[in-house]
Amino acid sequence: MDLPGPIHDFLLVFLGSGLILGGLGVVLLTNPIYSAFSLGLVFVCISLFYIPSNSHFVAAQFLIYVGAINVLIIFAVMFMNDSEYYKDFNLWTVGDGVTSVVCTSIFASLITTILDTSWYGIIWTTRSNQIIEQDLISNSQQIGIHLSTDFFLPFELISIILLVALIGAIAVARQ
Repeated sequence: MDLPGPIHDFLLVFLGSGLILGGLGVVLLTNPIYSAFSLGLVFVCISLFYIPSNSHFVAAQFLIYVGAINVLIIFAVMFMNDSEYYKDFNLWTVGDGVTSVVCTSIFASLITTILDTSWYGIIWTTRSNQIIEQDLISNSQQIGIHLSTDFFLPFELISIILLVALIGAIAVARQ
């Protein structure tokens, strides 16, 4: 989608702020239902990031998985017994401190790596065989080529996010 510069920038800032607020809601809200809905907001904002980059197929697939994962998490949270969930509620434990130190150090190393990387020297994967792409008749074959060349990194990031969400849903369901 070819949007004018200010509209594109506003859309990215709007989606980024929704992503940050939803992430903070997942972490900071004590009610698990509200936290699950905030996770749904995060997933929707991530999927909407793909629309300005003309990857509507990936955005649609991600929205389908967002609905399924969010429904699964909501059902798991609703089946939990409230008295068991809030019975051992401590404001701060040793595990919380260790987790916050580990997460903060990972975040700091990622920010340092992002800031120190020369992004202009990286050669991204581009379409190498435009003749092959023109010869393909099937739309699904063209989608497969785009997913394995142009959109390889976002496709892999989606699979990692879905794996983490699935592991989280299983962990919540086992409690």
